[in-house]
Amino acid sequence: MSFERIKPHLPWITLLVLVLLVGIANPSFFDPAGLLSLVTDVVPLFIMALGMTFAIYIGGIDLSVQQLANLVTVIATVYLAKFGVGVALVAVAAGFIVGAISGFVTTRLYVPSFVSTLAMGFVALSAAKYFSGQRALYMDAELRNSSFGWMFGNTAGVPHELVIAIVLLALAWFLQTRTTFGRSLKAVGSGEPAAIASGLNVDRVKILAFAISGVFAAVAGLIFSVKLSGGDANLANGFLLLAIVAVLVGGTPLTGGVGGVLNTAIGTLIVMVIRAAMVYLEIDATQQQMVFGIVLIAAIALTIDRSKLRGVVK
Repeated sequence: MSFERIKPHLPWITLLVLVLLVGIANPSFFDPAGLLSLVTDVVPLFIMALGMTFAIYIGGIDLSVQQLANLVTVIATVYLAKFGVGVALVAVAAGFIVGAISGFVTTRLYVPSFVSTLAMGFVALSAAKYFSGQRALYMDAELRNSSFGWMFGNTAGVPHELVIAIVLLALAWFLQTRTTFGRSLKAVGSGEPAAIASGLNVDRVKILAFAISGVFAAVAGLIFSVKLSGGDANLANGFLLLAIVAVLVGGTPLTGGVGGVLNTAIGTLIVMVIRAAMVYLEIDATQQQMVFGIVLIAAIALTIDRSKLRGVVK
C-alpha cells in the first residue's frame, strides 16, 4: 500500500497510537473523568484552530488569531459592565472586522496572508494594550456569573464548554460541506487560477474565510476571558503555535484544498495527548515549545501538496 493511500488516514492513526502509548505509560490517562477534563481544557484552543482551518483550507494562514483573542479578553473585561451578555456580540464583531481587514489586505492589496495577518495581529496587540492600560484586568465576579456563568456548568455530566465546542464544530462542518460557500472554499484551495477561470468571486471567498477565522478567534478569547475571569494583552500567548499544529497535524495542509474542520478536531486531540504526555514526563514549558515546533515541521512535511509548489519552492 502506497503512502499516498495511507496519508488521508494518518491523523486518526497517529491519535490512536499516541493514546495507546500514553495509556500504557500511565494507565490513569484512561480515567473517564480525567479524559473529560483534558478535552474540556483544550476547548478555547480547538475553537481558535477551528477558525484558522478556514484560512488554511484556502491556502492561506491567519497569524493574527492569538493577538485577536488577547484583544477580546480585554474587550470582554472592560465592557462587561456596560453591555452584559451583549459583550459577546461586541467581541464577535471585533473578530469579524479584524479578520475581514486581513482578507481585504490579502486580496485587494496583494499582501501575502502571513504578512497581512501578522500585521493585523500587531494592531490587535496594540489595541489590547491601549484598552487595558498595559495591565491585567479582572472581571466583577457577580457580573461574570450572571452573564456567562452558564458556560461553565454541566448537564448530565457534560461540561457546557464542550457543548459549545461541538455546536461550533457542527456549524463549521455545515459551512464547509453543505453550502455553496464551502464548495467555493474547496475550489479556491484546490486551485485558485481554475476557480477564477470558472467565474468564482475569489476575493469575496477569501475575505469571508479570514473573517470567519477572526470570529472563531474572538469566541475563543471570550471563553478564555470568562474562564480566567479577566483580560490581558498576553493572556492567550502560546496558543498560536498550538492552533497551527492542530490544523496541520489534523491533515489540512498549508497548500489548502483538502482536510477541513473534522480533521482539525482530530488534530486538536493529538495536541491534547502530546501535552498530556509531556506533563506526565515532566518536560518543562520551554522544551514543550521545542517539541511542538518539531511536530509542526513534521506535519508540514507530511501533509503539504508538493505539486502546487513546483517552480515556487526549490
